[in-house]
Amino acid sequence: MDKTIELVNNVKDIHAMPTVIVKALNIMKKPTASMKELGDIVMFDQSLTIKFLALVNSAYYGFSQQISSINIALSLLGMVKVKNIIVAVAMKPMMSNQSDKELWKHSMRVASGCEYLANLTKVMDADEAFISGFVHDVGKIVLHMSDEKLYSKVITAVDEMGNDILETERKYFDSDHVKTGSLLAKRWQLPILLANTISYHHNPGLSSIPVPCNLVCFVDKLVQNNFNPNAVDKDFCNQLGIDFEDLEDLRKAILQKAEVMISELS
Repeated sequence: MDKTIELVNNVKDIHAMPTVIVKALNIMKKPTASMKELGDIVMFDQSLTIKFLALVNSAYYGFSQQISSINIALSLLGMVKVKNIIVAVAMKPMMSNQSDKELWKHSMRVASGCEYLANLTKVMDADEAFISGFVHDVGKIVLHMSDEKLYSKVITAVDEMGNDILETERKYFDSDHVKTGSLLAKRWQLPILLANTISYHHNPGLSSIPVPCNLVCFVDKLVQNNFNPNAVDKDFCNQLGIDFEDLEDLRKAILQKAEVMISELS
C-alpha cells in the first residue's frame, strides 16, 4: 500500500475532489435537500447549464417536447440524475490528455450501460447504477497523471497483447487502479456503494454488496473494444435474465445509447 500512497500523494491535482462535486454530494446528504439547492449549482455555471439543456433535449431521455428552461430540465431529470451528471461533467477536466479522454468516454459507456441494464432488469436502482459505473475506474486517473508514457505501455499491453490490466499496472507501477481508486474513495469520503464498486469491480465476489460490483464488471467487459463474450460471467448473465446469445445486440444497444450522452456532454 505504501507505493499506492506515494502515487496518490505525488499527483497534486487530484488531492481534492472538484468543488462542484463536493457541493452536489453534500446537498444530497441532507434530509431536507431541495432541487433548488442543486439547481443553483447548475444555473451559476454556464457550461453546466448548456450541457443539461442539450442532454435533456437529446435522444438519451427522449422527452416529447423541446425544453428551454433549465428549471424544467432539472425537475424532469430529478435530483439524483442531476447530481450524477454534475459528477460526470466535473470529472472531465481531470482527464485532459488524449488517453484520459478515452477513459472518460469509457466511464460514460459503463455508466450508461449500468443504468440501461438496471432499468431493464431492476437488479438495482438505475441512478445508483449509473454513478457506480462512472466512478469505477477513477484510480486510473492517478496512474495516468503519475506517468502518462508509462501508462500508455500498460494500455498497449492490454489492448494489443491481451495482458491482464491489474497485473500489468503492478508490473509498471507497483500498484494498480483498484488500489489507487480505493485510496481516493477513502480520502474523498465516497458513499460505501461507490467505494465498494471502485475496490471490487474486478472481484465482485469479495464485496459485501456484490450486485453493483457484478453489474459494473459485466458492463465493463461488454463495452471493451476487444470484447470477448467468454470473459463475461455467464452466471450473472443468467441472473440478469439475459440470453448469452444476445450479448452482441445488447452491447450495440448500450454503445449507441452511451454515444448520445458522450456527444452532449463533451
